[in-house]
Amino acid sequence: MPADRLMPTEESADLIRLTRDLMTKELAPQVAAAEATETFPREAFRTLGRAGLLSLPYPEEYGGGAQPYEVYLQVLEEIAAVWASVGVGVSVHALSCFGLFTRGTDEQKQKWLPEMLSGELLGAYALSEAHAGSDPAAMKARARRDPSTSSGGAGDYVLDGAKAWITHGGHADFYKVMARTSEDRNGISCFLVPGDADGLVADPPERKMGLTGSATTTIRLEGVRVPAERRLGEEGDGLRIALAGLDSGRLGIAAVATGLAQGALDHAVAYAKEREAFGSRIIDHQGLSFLLADMAAAVQTARATMLHAARLKDRGLPFSTEASVAKLVATDNAMKVTTDAVQVLGGYGYTKDFPVERFMREAKVMQIFEGTNQIQRLVIGRALDRAPGGRIEVDRAGS
Repeated sequence: MPADRLMPTEESADLIRLTRDLMTKELAPQVAAAEATETFPREAFRTLGRAGLLSLPYPEEYGGGAQPYEVYLQVLEEIAAVWASVGVGVSVHALSCFGLFTRGTDEQKQKWLPEMLSGELLGAYALSEAHAGSDPAAMKARARRDPSTSSGGAGDYVLDGAKAWITHGGHADFYKVMARTSEDRNGISCFLVPGDADGLVADPPERKMGLTGSATTTIRLEGVRVPAERRLGEEGDGLRIALAGLDSGRLGIAAVATGLAQGALDHAVAYAKEREAFGSRIIDHQGLSFLLADMAAAVQTARATMLHAARLKDRGLPFSTEASVAKLVATDNAMKVTTDAVQVLGGYGYTKDFPVERFMREAKVMQIFEGTNQIQRLVIGRALDRAPGGRIEVDRAGS
């Protein structure tokens, strides 16, 4: 990334303010009804796409915003502070475009990436399977060559299997699918599959405790034909492509969790300023104000770890361990902050008349997807084992 794009600018600050204004005025009024009725907010993504907010970390030559990851994550946080389902969806969409951008040929990128980044198309990321979540190399979905067809001189692929826990399943316009092309444990390849491909079938959405506006389904691949030109990278590169994107995806979820926690804190503070007990506002009672102070400290801690990892990424430095730290800290803190927000509101916090109970339900899954927090601890622990003296050294200059 050019040096002049490494640091946030006044343009970036305007972008963050624009996002906050758009979310507050246009999308906030829709959230409660969409989540209560489990309605997929497809138009919300088009609104964000038209505002240029679905393409921020990608280059301008493909229709992207050419923004540092640090800025993109702050925009994502603003989205999630109002609507977590949409925040998760934006992060998943960016992850769905990552393989094409990093491993696609120039011809593939010119052909597909601009439309994917425009906001008119919505992506999904299909890695996990029912028996292969934390261990994606155990996947069983297969892609075999059909020698009776040809596409650019090579036989088309036929995909069979099932991919589980797919965000935007049944609504996505394209799926980034990982499927096995050889018996080798890591013999997995990556394909860009159109959402309307024959044989691609979405099961009914999972019945979830939170993020109910976000459709999560199993996708079945029943003889889905994919031209060879839609394979990203070489055969056997799929797992590397998938795992390379997960570090960035984990930062996306850290941003969503931080935004969710900030939203919960905002509601808790507003309530504490208005609610009175024993003749004064409850925020004036030390026990309650200390709880709010701890919540604010947790939000700021999460934001700091997230932005630190993003700055390393923007400078081209290793950030995998820091991404795991950010995901772990932000999601654990979001669970605590949202739970405490319910406590601040007391009995009202336990009712659906206020959004904090929904925030608490939404926070839980963030400790699970994009790698469970147990997996994050495993990643961090292995990094400590490799580090000289057990200390993970990072380049702190300018971060």
